[in-house]
Amino acid sequence: MRRTGIASLPLHPGKAPPWLFKRMKRLSSLIVKAIVLEYGRKEFLRRISDPIWFQAMGCALGYDWHSSGLTTVLTGALREALSEEDLGIAVLGGKGRVSRKVPEEIAKLTSKYELSQQKIEALIRASRLSAKVDNAVLQDGYSLYHHAFFVTEEGYWAVVQQGMNPKIRLARRYHWLGENVSSFINEPHSGLISERVEEIVFDLTARSSNPAREVSVDLVNEGPNRLRRMFREATRGPLSKYLEEKPLPKYVEFPRKLNWEALRKAYEMSVSDFQELVEIRGFGPGTI
Repeated sequence: MRRTGIASLPLHPGKAPPWLFKRMKRLSSLIVKAIVLEYGRKEFLRRISDPIWFQAMGCALGYDWHSSGLTTVLTGALREALSEEDLGIAVLGGKGRVSRKVPEEIAKLTSKYELSQQKIEALIRASRLSAKVDNAVLQDGYSLYHHAFFVTEEGYWAVVQQGMNPKIRLARRYHWLGENVSSFINEPHSGLISERVEEIVFDLTARSSNPAREVSVDLVNEGPNRLRRMFREATRGPLSKYLEEKPLPKYVEFPRKLNWEALRKAYEMSVSDFQELVEIRGFGPGTI
């Protein structure tokens, strides 16, 4: 992923002033309408999937450039604005508990946009996988708390989601563009924006992580019993701690708990690739 810029997104409490949100909603409606009429709905998704363009739009609407709230407030303004316009674009989800309702909201699009059941299921899968990938396959210290799913009446989609790191009080935003996603687990992002580069990141979405993804599938197919033995041996640690040597760095420490039920299910399914593993319920950050 090429570097296009950075944004400072410190975590700020509170809500946007009602008078500002009202103006952001009205102006965002006009901006989206101009883009859709001039360039089409797909072009709007392409722009919203560019982290710098998204940041610039939030600033153009009058929101504080130096705040994590730009993401949540801008998507909230777009959600309300587009629900009142007939532009063939819907914004689903949002912050906190609202983000978990995206599958239900997508299902309701069947009648509104006349999308087939197959397309609806594909959109629900895209929403779930994009969220799971940025929470479990990419582990960078930022936990997702915001998930916005943009979808057009033709079934094209984009995702804007944000994670927070409470320890350093910073946020990080992740962007996806459906038309460019050929794989959910191999370089799927259209962009990522954050103030800092973390030193220790567990990133199985990187192209260079393909060998690790393949080995993960091989390990699961060894079976739960063999995995338990291997896990016990690995968690005992090396003999270096008895020899007064330096301890292993934190990033190679093993988790103390695994979801053995998910591993058993994966073994019984005879998964053939890493994406199948990720889609199994229970395969969270620790198990991955």
